[in-house]
Parts: sequence; C-alpha cells; structure tokens
Amino acid sequence: MKKHIINYETLIKITGAISAARDPEDVVLLTVESVKTALDVKGCTLFLINRKTKELKIAGSYGLSENYLDKGPISSLKSIAESLEEGPVAIYDVLDDPRIQYPEEARKEGITSILSVPITVHSNVIGALRVYTSQPWEFTLEDVNFVQAVAQIAGMAIDLCRLNKGYKSSIEILKTMRDPKLMKSK
Repeated sequence: MKKHIINYETLIKITGAISAARDPEDVVLLTVESVKTALDVKGCTLFLINRKTKELKIAGSYGLSENYLDKGPISSLKSIAESLEEGPVAIYDVLDDPRIQYPEEARKEGITSILSVPITVHSNVIGALRVYTSQPWEFTLEDVNFVQAVAQIAGMAIDLCRLNKGYKSSIEILKTMRDPKLMKSK
C-alpha cells in the first residue's frame, strides 16, 4: 500500500482550520476528516472519556459505518487502554491483538490496523484519536507524530471552545440579572 506523505503544509492547513472553529463539534469533525484524508486511510474517530462510566464516547468519526460505530460500549480500561496511559499504540493486525475489544466487528468493517493516540489537555487525558486502515500498515514515526500533533491541537481547540461557550453563557446570565426589566422591585 502506498502511504501518503504528510508535510508541514498539510499540518498548517489542518491547524488553521481547527483553530478557527468556534464550536467543539466543528473541531471534532474537522479533525477526523482531516486526518483520514491526509493519511488516506479507511477512517478516523475521536473519542472523549466519560469519567463516570469509564467509557470512550464517540465525539466524531469519518469513514466508518454506523454498524461499526454502534457495536457497543467502548471501555477506556479494555480498548487499547495503554494508549490513554502510556502514549501512542500502533496495532498491525487487529485480529491477532488482545487489546482490541471488538475484533470480529473490526474484521467485518474491513479494519486491519489501528493507531491510537491520547488527547491531553492540561496534562489530563480527555480522549483518544484513532486511525483505522483497511490494509496492514506499519505506522511510521512520521505517521505517529502527525496524529499526535493533530490530537494535541484538537484537544486545545476543544478546551478553548468549551471555555468560550461557558464564558458566553455566564455573560448572558449576568446581563439578564442586571436588566432592570427583569429585576423585581422591592
């Protein structure tokens, strides 16, 4: 399989698009579509960790079927868990790796290899960015570094969008509290 070579221009283009997004959902969608396209792979999914259930929730995906995405809950403790604790994990053959939670579903989807990198914000892991290939793929250091860079940029952008939304909500609440029409007379 011919691999697509990532260059700095690609990273700059993706970074510009992600950093211009104002909504966390837009950041997620730009991220997964950009990584899938840049690497020319089967698909890409961005997961966020639900701290209460310890599950990875799909925030956005590109290139994978609804059947595969709806296969069941994804445990952050079982599904390539070391990528959340120790850093990037590249799996060459999903059918022969015990870290895969749903190997049969991956086979049906036509997934052969997976790269999983953590998404961290302020030294806290908030999720994972995963790349899926339909052909056996030995991920190069360049592939891993590229996906890690995009994951970090996406994490920062998601965090900033959430903060911005929170600030806007707080400002609106304060404005309504100061509005004389809404204040009760004593």
